[in-house]
Amino acid sequence: MAKKTEEKEKEKQTKSSVNKQLLRQQSIICDNLSFAAAEAYKLLRANLQFTLPKEGCHIIGMTSSLRGEGKSTTAINLAYTLAQAGKRVLLIDADMRLPSVGSRLSLEQTPGLSNLLANLCAPEEALRQTKYFTNWYVMPSGDIPPNPSELLGSERMEELLDNFSQSFDFIILDLPPVGIVSDALAVSTLTDGLLVVVRQNYSNRNALGDCMYQIERFNVKFLGFVMTGVAGGEGAYKRYGRYSKYGKYDRSSYGKGYGYGYGYGYSKSYGYGYGYSKSYGRRSKDGKDGSAFHEATVARKNDASQSGAKDEV
Repeated sequence: MAKKTEEKEKEKQTKSSVNKQLLRQQSIICDNLSFAAAEAYKLLRANLQFTLPKEGCHIIGMTSSLRGEGKSTTAINLAYTLAQAGKRVLLIDADMRLPSVGSRLSLEQTPGLSNLLANLCAPEEALRQTKYFTNWYVMPSGDIPPNPSELLGSERMEELLDNFSQSFDFIILDLPPVGIVSDALAVSTLTDGLLVVVRQNYSNRNALGDCMYQIERFNVKFLGFVMTGVAGGEGAYKRYGRYSKYGKYDRSSYGKGYGYGYGYGYSKSYGYGYGYSKSYGRRSKDGKDGSAFHEATVARKNDASQSGAKDEV
């Protein structure tokens, strides 16, 4: 009897911890964003629209080198910001090993992507319209499959993306970390490029180097970094810096000189910045290189990070 009581108490504590964590995660997405964070995502939106071709649907993959760097939060907020601008947006939770998009947006997890790829449901059954905008749809990951990498790299996945491209302006794929599993690379060739999320004082240089090595090895277009967990300095809109140049990297030294072009500080708790230079090497003198490196550092609340509100994926 005592053992059963103890097990029930542990289960209750676990559920309570999960609920608290979910509430913390929901406090930093969509209409809960601070002014500075919302503006940072708008800068990211502007950078992407500048970088990508103006016509047709844009398929963007969101990944990271490690778990916990904030890629799912970034994917949700980017989709929200794009929908806010009137774009028709589809956010797909393609992290079928550790899905989180559905729970954060309070949507049913199944049926979803895995069910659709296995021909177990119709496309309309896997889509959910969000409560925020009528032009923003979400596809949860669905049931956890035994072979997510094979499903993401299948012809069926390519077919689905082609079909959805006829109805949406942007498709955002929340992918697993490149440095942990191969799922993101399996579907990356079907995208217009990858955004890599890095977390300040958390990301590992070697892991990030491996991540970038894999992206280059698979010849995937690299759209840029998004930095999370950044705390700004005091004062409004200060700390102007200089454009930084990014050179070639190798797997062991990647990350040296990492930074952003210029930034702004906003109040005591928030900060963001963005910048660009050429993805690999120096920018051309006329500045018209189409592969310009784009980066946005996304503001996050200090108290959220201090309370342990880490993004699990």
